[in-house]
This record gives sequence, structure tokens and C-alpha cells, in this order.
Amino acid sequence: MPELPEVENIRIGLEKYLKGHSIKSVEVLNRRIFQGDEKKLIDAKFESAERFGKMIAINFNNGFSLLAHVKLTGQFIYRGPNLPNPPELSVKVTDGLGGKHTHVVFHLNRGGVLYYNDIRKFGWIKVVETKKLKNEAVSKLGPEPLKDLTLNLFTKTLSSSKRAVKVILMDQSKISGIGNIYANDALWLSQIAPTRSSQSLSEKEIKTLYKAIKKVLREGLKQGGASELAFVTPDGTEGKYQDHTLVYGREGELCKRCKKAKIKKIFLSGRGTYFCPNCQYD
Repeated sequence: MPELPEVENIRIGLEKYLKGHSIKSVEVLNRRIFQGDEKKLIDAKFESAERFGKMIAINFNNGFSLLAHVKLTGQFIYRGPNLPNPPELSVKVTDGLGGKHTHVVFHLNRGGVLYYNDIRKFGWIKVVETKKLKNEAVSKLGPEPLKDLTLNLFTKTLSSSKRAVKVILMDQSKISGIGNIYANDALWLSQIAPTRSSQSLSEKEIKTLYKAIKKVLREGLKQGGASELAFVTPDGTEGKYQDHTLVYGREGELCKRCKKAKIKKIFLSGRGTYFCPNCQYD
């Protein structure tokens, strides 16, 4: 599932390409994905795009917003005058634009079009009043690592739970935006075993992990996110972080740091978990 760097890159793209556009009509091809009255968006002019954890809000000037969660395979892809020379679509845009995996089409002024594709159909888009966005999106989310997660708050979060540290990092009610890829890489960078009880971490280890989380997320942002499954940015191209992972997806490879052990994969709370059995300490 796209994590903070991927969703932030979607937000950046939407803000860039939707600038100056208004919605002329909305073609809803799958009512299970699109919730609310699309008529409330007609002739509304785009104002801004926000991100709340792994969710995106597209705000308009008439007091309404689109709140969306792309989940596993959702894709927002733009074509129009703000992208005069569009790049070739990634092969991850299965069946192209307007095909069987396109579930919502936003027809914009000036000939622009915003497509929402979703192979697995787990994502959703909802029309909400802008003033109710925070209640809809933020009420159950923990602080974000690159915004308001202080070291003090991070320490309290880890010290108050006996659960495995990787599970805590991925709990969106505790810390929002971190998913499987970046949790694995941050723990490897910190030399902390993912199965460790979060309560067992020393003050020094917590500080090291805090810095590592920020580092891997910033690298993910720099690389345009990770296109492991279906993620693409709104111009239809892939991110590159999957080519730069530290430990995620590297089962059987020699550890880059100690070069003494091969990366192991286990399942923790149902998620593939990668670590070095030699230099990530229990």
C-alpha cells in the first residue's frame, strides 16, 4: 500500500496539474468506489491538495472536497493542458486510461481529464464538506513523522507498548504515514530487530530510530516513492525507491552493512518483514 512518500508525490502532482482547472462533469463508473453526490463538484474550481497520513484531499472553492484513499492499487492520472508533453504511461497502468480498470473520470475545463484507476478496487473517493475534512480524515490518525512527531512523543509512544516495534511503527493511530517498506528500512538502518518489544528499546535506540524514520521517508520522497505494486504519480510514471531499498524485498541477499549474513524474511502481523539476523539486535 502506498505510504507517506508515495501519497505525498500524488498530492504534489495533483496540486501541479489541477491548478487553474474546474470540474465540468464527473463520470462515475463504479459506485462502490465513489461515495457522495458528484453534482456538488460541478463548476467547482480547484484550490489545493492536502495529505492526511495516507489519504489525499482535493479541495475546491465551493466548500467541498474529494477525500480519497488509493489503498493497494489506486491511481490518479492526469492528462490535459498542464501536461502538454505527457510521458509514456507506466506498464503498471494496466489496460490504460479509460479501460476496464478506470472507475471514475473527472472531466475538467480546458480539455483536462483526471482518471482514477484501481485494479483491486479497494480504494475509495468521497465527497465531503471541506470544513469536515479533519473530522473525516484526522480524528483517528497519529502524528506524522516529518511534521508533528516529536522525539518526546515518539519515546512515549514506544515506551507505552509491549507490541513489536515494527507493528507500532505501522499503526496509523500511533504514527501516520509509515507502512511496510519504510518501517523495514528504518529498523535496518537503526540495527533494531523488527520483533523487539517497543518497550525494550533504550533511549539511544529510540533516538536512532527516530532519525532513521525521517531519513528513509525523505529518501522515498526524493526518489518519487516506491512503485513496487501499482503506484504511479499523476503523470503516469513510476517512482524509483524500489531500486534503493535498504532491506525491504532483499530476502536471501547478503546484508549491505555487515556482509556476514543473508537477509531473512518472516511474517509479522501478516506483513512480510525483512531483517539481518546478524546486525539487527534483539
